[in-house]
Amino acid sequence: MFDGKRSGGKLDVDSWLSMASSARMIALDHPLQKGMPIYPTHPPFHITLNNRHGDIHRGCGFSSSNELIITSTHTSTHIDALSHVSENGMLHGGVDAAKAQQGTELFKEHGVETIKPIFRRGVLLDIARAKKVDALKPAEEITVGDLERAREHANVAINQGDIILLRTGWTKHWTDSRTYLGLDSAGTPGVASAGAEWLAAKKPFAVGNDTAGFEQIVQTNITMDAHRILIAQHGIHIIENLDLEELANCGRADFAFVTLPLRIKGATGSPLRPVALV
Repeated sequence: MFDGKRSGGKLDVDSWLSMASSARMIALDHPLQKGMPIYPTHPPFHITLNNRHGDIHRGCGFSSSNELIITSTHTSTHIDALSHVSENGMLHGGVDAAKAQQGTELFKEHGVETIKPIFRRGVLLDIARAKKVDALKPAEEITVGDLERAREHANVAINQGDIILLRTGWTKHWTDSRTYLGLDSAGTPGVASAGAEWLAAKKPFAVGNDTAGFEQIVQTNITMDAHRILIAQHGIHIIENLDLEELANCGRADFAFVTLPLRIKGATGSPLRPVALV
């Protein structure tokens, strides 16, 4: 982590850039592309060339091309804004969800544009490795005991304001949408209420994992309790669809987590391109 060297009361930019450029940068995202796993409750991702080279000619020989994208803000690797989840009609902090979403400008409170650029300490809890498996089972609950063992295995402290990432090994199914989404099985692994309360007690800025739903998804009884507890009750952002494989193999459980949500005013989420600096 950069130690904020200052010269004459100002940040030493050259030192900052030198340290950042010498760090190993690990991508934590999946690409946005056709055919990637998306829950049926979200609109499908579609991208097509809107203009092709040759459609328009300039006298100087110039030609250009561009795309049209149709997507949910909760597609591929993304972050949930606090407007994404309500409990008994209320967003985090007692904000009336119905009033906040009135009108044509999306959410007037807790929109994703309120999330500042994220430059924070990250901690990886490798649940799968701590349990000595390649990947957790469909609909397997990450218990408080699992979280504690993974933290002991990581041998790092968790501080207030950190980004806590949980590896389940589920990325192995990314190229098989129905398996990844748990549609051909009992569901997908993640924390349930007890695990969410354990995470919330650590007071992180955000939590995330390598599944589409973050929490334990049991197809026969989908309750989304972890989202309710973390987002609506505690104001903790959730990051989903991370690729944690390279990070898990780098030998470091703590790292600098860097990402910038798109400033989509009033939106409930944003695609991300997060990186870990180690």
